[in-house]
Amino acid sequence: MPLLMRLRVVLFYLLLSASAAVWCVLITPIALFLSVRWRVKVIIEWWSAIAVWLARNIVGIRYEVTGRENIPNQPGVILANHQSTWETFFLPGLFRPQTQLIKRELLYVPFFGWAFALAKPIAIDRTKARDSLQQLTRTGGERLKDGMWILVFPEGTRNAPGETIKFSRGGAALACANNAPIIPVAHNAGEYWPRHGWAKNPGTVKVMIGPPIYPTGGDPRAIVAANKQAEAWINQQLQSLRNT
Repeated sequence: MPLLMRLRVVLFYLLLSASAAVWCVLITPIALFLSVRWRVKVIIEWWSAIAVWLARNIVGIRYEVTGRENIPNQPGVILANHQSTWETFFLPGLFRPQTQLIKRELLYVPFFGWAFALAKPIAIDRTKARDSLQQLTRTGGERLKDGMWILVFPEGTRNAPGETIKFSRGGAALACANNAPIIPVAHNAGEYWPRHGWAKNPGTVKVMIGPPIYPTGGDPRAIVAANKQAEAWINQQLQSLRNT
């Protein structure tokens, strides 16, 4: 990585860390008196917008979105592939208001994790699969009824571009249990913000939003069918991105 880019990356992380600390210290006391929707807006959406802006203007990670017309008026479950940290910052500004399925350890991150907890994410213990699925279905159903989108990364962890992805069924089960649409999202953010290390590669992240998938029921067969449909669409788009 050229020296100038190394300096840009260092500056990016300094500004990102400083903004998180300052933002959370300033906003957390105010957020205590706000509704959950406003907490999501001021803690997650606004700061995530800062992170996306820094990524674009400091290290040159831009973005291009196609398929916005596929976003329905009814909130649903977003199933997106997971390659980097970038999409966790970007997607809250695309589907609003939004809460996320996250691993519980993230809530222990100084400043950001403490503030994030006030936005009521669905924080699970990944070592307890059955309890986590029940929590997702129960809490996610409540959030959907409150008019919030649910972001789920069904791979469960970040995968490098080109790796075969396999979806867990939790997000599809949540959608089917609540008769909510599934919105598949594919992107190649890992090409520019790799999952490991601090390196950044200037370029344009392609974000593709697919047609909504409407559940045909709440039984296991319907869950499997919806999950496979979303997985197949995302894999197809990722293949097309690799071929361009």
